[in-house]
Amino acid sequence: MINKRILIKNLLAYTAENTFLDKKRQLNLHYREGKSKFIKHICALSNSNPENNSYMIIGVEDADNQIVGVDFFDDSRIQNLVNAYLNNPPNILYENVSFPHLPKNKVVGLVTIKPKKGITTFKKNIFNITAGDSYIRVGSNSLKLESNEYKVDSNKEIVESIEKNSRNSIEENLNSVLDFMNERHRELNPKFKVFKELFIICWAGIEKEIDGKNYLSRVDIELINEQVRIYYSTYDKVIIEFTDDYFLITEYVGLKFNETTKYCKFEQVKITFLENGYYSIDTEIVFNPPKLNESVIQELYDNQLKLIEEQKNKDSFDVKALRNYPFNMMILYLNGIRESKKILIENKDFLKSVQDEKVYESFKFVMRIFRKIKYEVNEQN
Repeated sequence: MINKRILIKNLLAYTAENTFLDKKRQLNLHYREGKSKFIKHICALSNSNPENNSYMIIGVEDADNQIVGVDFFDDSRIQNLVNAYLNNPPNILYENVSFPHLPKNKVVGLVTIKPKKGITTFKKNIFNITAGDSYIRVGSNSLKLESNEYKVDSNKEIVESIEKNSRNSIEENLNSVLDFMNERHRELNPKFKVFKELFIICWAGIEKEIDGKNYLSRVDIELINEQVRIYYSTYDKVIIEFTDDYFLITEYVGLKFNETTKYCKFEQVKITFLENGYYSIDTEIVFNPPKLNESVIQELYDNQLKLIEEQKNKDSFDVKALRNYPFNMMILYLNGIRESKKILIENKDFLKSVQDEKVYESFKFVMRIFRKIKYEVNEQN
């Protein structure tokens, strides 16, 4: 089993960016330009590595390989984005990898691009890329392929050697469990369980009973064997269930409206452990958002437009209203007011400038919900 933390270190130690490795300080998939750059690099790495995995590491300074981290990104449907824009798309996997020196809310994103025979091309336009375009890695650059005939140098032996040297050790697993339990989450009632005598899951959170249900908040869940953070959130409410064969995470979204909060099931993640040393992760959206009548929708929409314009012209902010603003815009979107998402994104910089970290945290949380509901590839954002 590959230890993803060691793999990242080995990839960074081996070389700078090349035909099988790309590094990014961060991703921005809110906008078409950010999406187009990400998909272009996936296309290029796929075309350049038909026999071996290739990788993109997110949260690393390009100049000196310093690991600085990024926010936890749990979009299990990022494959849908790639599939929507590419012909012959590769299978990709985004994983959040923990590092002890990073803050609790930061990880390193590891994108694994699986080998794929045949050329990968764009099937539709996006930003400055035209349908039919294709890309390939030349050194550290992703360049447009001018002909369908191209030759690539095999990276198979190099990548297999790096992956082989990134295998797990008992010592690494034990140290990671102790670090999770005694250092990072000592105050959050940490727990762990071993599945099939092979897999170790650690989790931690604050327990609280709401309406007769026991939820966890400030939740952190990690698959220790691979140093992969499965789940992390300071906002969500989560219920955890497990047997000897599976570990089930049910996430609830707190939707704030008219000074009340209603908790709705949003997503279930089930990790099933098999006897042969493998495991599978299945994700299902189980979200059923509240429906409002037309008069309430229109009143809420008008109030939110008025709120944001007033707040931009004031010296002091109504922090409570601004914390709820992203949630209200999401409720409007889910009730048919599609432009509310675009308006919310346009106000990102303003929300980020407010001197209250929970305002921008609520924006990021809502954007995460938008991503996970569905990639709407026809949106012009």
